[in-house]
Amino acid sequence: MDNNHIPNWILSLDSEDLEFIKNFVLNSGSLKEIAKLYGVSYPTVRLRLDRLIEKIKINDSMENEEFIKFIRRLAIDDRISMEDAKLIIEKYKNERVEK
Repeated sequence: MDNNHIPNWILSLDSEDLEFIKNFVLNSGSLKEIAKLYGVSYPTVRLRLDRLIEKIKINDSMENEEFIKFIRRLAIDDRISMEDAKLIIEKYKNERVEK
C-alpha cells in the first residue's frame, strides 16, 4: 500500500500513538491489559485513549473542510505540486488547532 491510500488521520499520528493503537489491537482492546503493559492505572489508559480518539476526530473532520478539498483539487489538477499542497494543508491544520 502506498502513502496515497493511507488515510490522513493515520498519517497525522505520531509513532507513540501508532504504538498505542498496535498494542490496543494486539491485546484485543483490553484496557486492563494495556494498563499492565504500560505499568499505569486503568484510568490513565482510558484518558490516553480518549485523547487519541479526539485527535483522530479533529483530524478527520478537518479533512472534510472546503479549503483542504480545494488545495487537494489544485494538486490533482497539477496546478500546484503535491509537496506544496501537503505543506499548505499542514500549515492550515496547525493554525486551526492553535486557535
